[in-house]
Amino acid sequence: MAKNSHDGDVAFVKALAEVLKSNDLTELEVMREYGQDDSLNVRVSKQVNVVQQTVATAPAAVAAPVAGAVPAAAAPAAAASNDEDPAQHPGAVVSPMVGTCYLQAEPGTPAFAAVGDKVTEGQTLLIIEAMKTMNHIPAPKSGTVKRVLVEDGTPVEFGAPLMIVE
Repeated sequence: MAKNSHDGDVAFVKALAEVLKSNDLTELEVMREYGQDDSLNVRVSKQVNVVQQTVATAPAAVAAPVAGAVPAAAAPAAAASNDEDPAQHPGAVVSPMVGTCYLQAEPGTPAFAAVGDKVTEGQTLLIIEAMKTMNHIPAPKSGTVKRVLVEDGTPVEFGAPLMIVE
């Protein structure tokens, strides 16, 4: 606010805070012009703690299957949790970088590895393109490809599960 004081500004800011709350917004920004060299810029925001929300839902999702499980079914319940989160699977091949995933060298050619294929340690499973560089992703161990978790040409994040090799 510039030279003049405006008594209505406090009420205006309170009204903006109420609009923010009643419409479930996280941020609101307004500029009021009173005249030449006299304006009010207001930014009202509220902090949303996403980490707390994530942590609160994760135990509930894990607690539900455990509560319904009987001691004899403990092993199948553990296997079901691995199916739900492929990144936690012991045979998961995860992305070492952010980029675009390609399952074959070029369109129309066979995939590097498909479900049921036997692969050897170091064999290329797929390519991740990052910054115009084609990065070959090798098999971390010898085994059989059990699942392919990405589609050709899709973007992937760091640590995202790509394949399961057992």
